Amino acid sequence: MARAYLDHASTTPPRPAAVAALAQWATMPTGDPGRLHQEGRIVRDALELARGQVADLVHVAGRQVVFTSGATESVNAAVWGATRAAPGLPVLYAAVEHSAVRDASERLAPTEDVAVDGTGRLQVDALRERLQSSSLPRPALVHCQWGNHEVGTLQPVLDVVALCREAGITVHVDAAAACGHVPLDLAALDADLVSISAHKLGGVPGAGALIVRRGSRFEPLLVGGEQERGRRAGLEALPALLAFGAAAATLAGGTGGAGGAGGVMAAEATTARRQIANVVDAALAVQGVAVVGPAGEERLPQLVCLGVQGVEAEPVLIGLDRAGVAVHSGSACSSESIEPSPVLEAMGVDSSHSLRISVGWSTTDEDCTEFAREFPRVVADLRALRS
Repeated sequence: MARAYLDHASTTPPRPAAVAALAQWATMPTGDPGRLHQEGRIVRDALELARGQVADLVHVAGRQVVFTSGATESVNAAVWGATRAAPGLPVLYAAVEHSAVRDASERLAPTEDVAVDGTGRLQVDALRERLQSSSLPRPALVHCQWGNHEVGTLQPVLDVVALCREAGITVHVDAAAACGHVPLDLAALDADLVSISAHKLGGVPGAGALIVRRGSRFEPLLVGGEQERGRRAGLEALPALLAFGAAAATLAGGTGGAGGAGGVMAAEATTARRQIANVVDAALAVQGVAVVGPAGEERLPQLVCLGVQGVEAEPVLIGLDRAGVAVHSGSACSSESIEPSPVLEAMGVDSSHSLRISVGWSTTDEDCTEFAREFPRVVADLRALRS
């Protein structure tokens, strides 16, 4: 039986172009891109092509792209650089940020919470008041995700970055959940640091990037070599990075594309919104089910979080899995964490009753139909057991 994979927000399959790039790497000569010999130059050319493809996707210059092993490393590098430049000063973030942001910040600096509303949206007025306070220490760094990884809330990144620019405070944007799904014009955004990931948009695991604002300087997290123009030591993971570039080029409509505007990304977003709308319609037909977080255009196109009354999410997830449908839950039992989702807790939502359904470039309408077919049966069976 074919399975319906609806957990693309965790990781999505590699695109055909990414797989082709892996095959291309396998035929290339062995070489260190930092060497001057012919083999090194061939590898360097391929690496810089991938860098340009990623840069084109997010509208920045290639020199701004620092390749990393993934968004988690990018986040840690951003926090390390910002806190080393302003030791002892606090880092500000909302509780809905990814655990990489929260944990990296708490390890290196005192932290302060920024309030969110019931949809998980950062409250800009509260941040403005904090940044303008003369009685509190100046922050070393402010975090603001582009889109939430659990409920899809699109954050007011333009407003947050503008506030930080005005105050002269370093700002980092975690765009891992958003990149490849909504257009990112990072040149216009003008954030100091932006983290993105390859495996969330159709690359392969092991690749990501930290986008650095023109003229910005930061102390690198990884030292021991001059790779990435001295900003990240270690031989670059060429196969994963070539696949990253190829996936980015697909989304941009070519190596010199327009960030997906009107092209592949826009088409995929339209399909994703339709598929998620069908999932929501089927789920809301079941009594006691509601959408968690924002609706429609205020949410990333590829995911939705559902609250299910009367049964815990874990048995629903297991029941769907046995029926051939893969989804995710914010409950502690459904992840490697022993704690429930802090994102949902910050929103006042019971994470033990939440399911996240997410689609991707390879999702078919039949995948969503399978969810619509199995979800009501699984919930009804579980409720019958409880009664």
